[in-house]
Amino acid sequence: MEKEFFQKINKRRGYTMVETMIAVSLFLVIIMAGMGALLNANLLHQKSQSMRSIIDNLSFIMEDMSRNLRTGYRYHCLAGSDNLSNVSTPLSCANGWGIAFESANGAPSNNNDQWVYYIDNTGKIFKSTLGPYVASSFVQLTPDEVMIDQMSSFSVLGAEPVLGNQQQPFVSIRLIGKITFKNVVTPFFLQTSVSQRLIDI
Repeated sequence: MEKEFFQKINKRRGYTMVETMIAVSLFLVIIMAGMGALLNANLLHQKSQSMRSIIDNLSFIMEDMSRNLRTGYRYHCLAGSDNLSNVSTPLSCANGWGIAFESANGAPSNNNDQWVYYIDNTGKIFKSTLGPYVASSFVQLTPDEVMIDQMSSFSVLGAEPVLGNQQQPFVSIRLIGKITFKNVVTPFFLQTSVSQRLIDI
């Protein structure tokens, strides 16, 4: 009778300490793995959002240039060893590093109201709406994470006066470079073409 009593007790015993520790350990491993996956997903999402913001910034810069060039006139393309000393005369060029023009509300007689976009030697795009002669008027458009390659360019056709040219002024913008963010390098290539809205033929 006593033997049967102890057998019943043994059959009804609960989890041992070892079994409990194993269960808790498995639970902790699963929780840690889940937390790690969640943190990695959150980090990837943040990187993706930041990269998307930079790409959107580039698209906005391209849209800003094309919109203002479309409504502007008297394009002056800057190439090679050209400088910003005289940009009031219309001039075509291929593969230039900058472009100046009169805005829609600009006056050809005013040398301090041209709009200027140019790519500098550090791979950044700058803009001025107060002419090329005051350095402080230039604003950097591209974020520091963006590096514009030397293959980027402005090309202008038909900028010269009508007497010497029957081509409607036409601008092609090409931006090539890379985005470096969180040690991840992403190349990009953007290109657009703009025709002057004002009839010039």
